[in-house]
Amino acid sequence: MAKIVLAVIVAVASFMLVDSLTCNKCSFGLVGLCLSSSTETCSTNTSTCYTGTLAFPSLTSFKGFSSQGCQDNTLPCNATTNNTVLGVVSYNVTVTCCSTDKCNPAVNGAPSAKITLSAAIAAAVLASAWGSML
Repeated sequence: MAKIVLAVIVAVASFMLVDSLTCNKCSFGLVGLCLSSSTETCSTNTSTCYTGTLAFPSLTSFKGFSSQGCQDNTLPCNATTNNTVLGVVSYNVTVTCCSTDKCNPAVNGAPSAKITLSAAIAAAVLASAWGSML
């Protein structure tokens, strides 16, 4: 009987270890919109999802660049770093982390804000043609 209980405990523990964390993934986001959003299943050495944002404090209306996905445990979480480029341009990098499935909110804003590249090009051409007619 003890061997059966031990086997059940080992089986349940192995299923719990196999369950991986799933995070929202965005390789490159601009002004709050993700250009290619998806989900990502993290490797076993990753226990957190992250959202990283690069912003320029001098440009208050610009939301900056962003990325998100699975976070390596060796990198800092929930921190803001202030940096400069050649001592002139100042920018901040903020990384926030969480540890449940899809806990990093998608960086793609409202679903209606996502449009394909071809639709964006078509709208730009239409606006240009319409503008030249006026």
